[in-house]
Amino acid sequence: MNNRFPSRVLQTSFSSLKHRNFRLFWLGQCVSLIGTWMQNIGQSWLVLQLTHSPLKLSIVTMIQFLPMMLFSLYAGTLIDRFSKRKILIFTQTSMLLLATALATLTYFNVVQYWHVLILALLLGIVNTIDMPTRQSFFVELVGKEDLMNAIALNSSIFNLARIIGPAIAGILIGLVGIAICFYLNALSFVAVIIGIWMIKVPAHVKSEHRFGSIKEINSDVAEGLRYINSKLIIKVPLLLLALLSLFVMNYNVLLPIFAETTLGQGATGYGFLMATMGVGSFIGAMSLAIKSRSGPSLKYLVGGALGASLFMSILGLQANFILSSIILFIIGLCSITFTALVNSTIQLNSADHMRGRVMSVYSLVFGGVVPIGSLFAGTVTEYFGAPGCMIISGVIGIVVTAYVIYVLRKHKSEIDSPILQP
Repeated sequence: MNNRFPSRVLQTSFSSLKHRNFRLFWLGQCVSLIGTWMQNIGQSWLVLQLTHSPLKLSIVTMIQFLPMMLFSLYAGTLIDRFSKRKILIFTQTSMLLLATALATLTYFNVVQYWHVLILALLLGIVNTIDMPTRQSFFVELVGKEDLMNAIALNSSIFNLARIIGPAIAGILIGLVGIAICFYLNALSFVAVIIGIWMIKVPAHVKSEHRFGSIKEINSDVAEGLRYINSKLIIKVPLLLLALLSLFVMNYNVLLPIFAETTLGQGATGYGFLMATMGVGSFIGAMSLAIKSRSGPSLKYLVGGALGASLFMSILGLQANFILSSIILFIIGLCSITFTALVNSTIQLNSADHMRGRVMSVYSLVFGGVVPIGSLFAGTVTEYFGAPGCMIISGVIGIVVTAYVIYVLRKHKSEIDSPILQP
């Protein structure tokens, strides 16, 4: 009996891995996400070497996320019309080519700032299609029963890669140079493409395989927005995610400034802070995977949002490095709990023919608002400093989450799903 216990735990905690299609996809992601984080670090160092300007570095980030903000809604109609498997083969191949181009320009020392801008814009366009396609593809790989487990496991490797990727990149940049980060990222996409190519999509999954007219596309977008607006169980989590993405989860803007100006840390200290946050996110994602059989809980969803907001304010009220690391660990755990449960909740409650459009809105409110959120964080930090911005952001998050709790309780009878736990 005892010998079978670990096996039962593994089968429950990693139930999505029993599906051959998901194993092929997930193993490819294990390799590719490390490469993605290596490229992120390498690109930042490259821009700083070329320009010595934090402002120009922020412009690259803005350019990369701008297409997602502008075109996510239209990407959803494309995803619902075409085979998600074929779309992913196209997007992953495109990313491979873009990484190779940046690597080659860097290796031969001919890269210029405008090259990085153009490649970042093209990568942003491809990501606008790729991100919601990947998210909505999970249900075709594992079905609804194991969907939450698949999302949690994917989140866990994303956050593990966030720890491993930058560490490898830092070592390689010092030993070999920046170009190797981009070449290895390009190579990592081969694993994903091979895995997706080997996936056999279930026979019941159908797609139109046509683009449609401008009128039809606009009609599809409007239909998707009306669908989301008609379902509180989808609309409310998306609204909460949008507001927290705008005002609370601007970690990439706030943490470098906080580490340097408030904690007096250099690059090593900043890296440690990011690593502790990544560890918290990884543990949070693994905990969700273990509990995935019980389904997504609205209680934990709003709890994650409230925790991330509360501890963001607490982070701004102190200036101790060890305490900051502990707080960031908690923020990482709360943030991944919140975002993964929003993802699971809206997917499990979406009709199959609407899932691409729903997930395109998820991509919009999660990644597409980054330019606006960065502008908010940068402006407030300019006047009140990073600690002041953290306190203000956290208070906004607490107020918003409290209002969402009120709405959910008021409309409890309308949010009635056999999938969700109370």
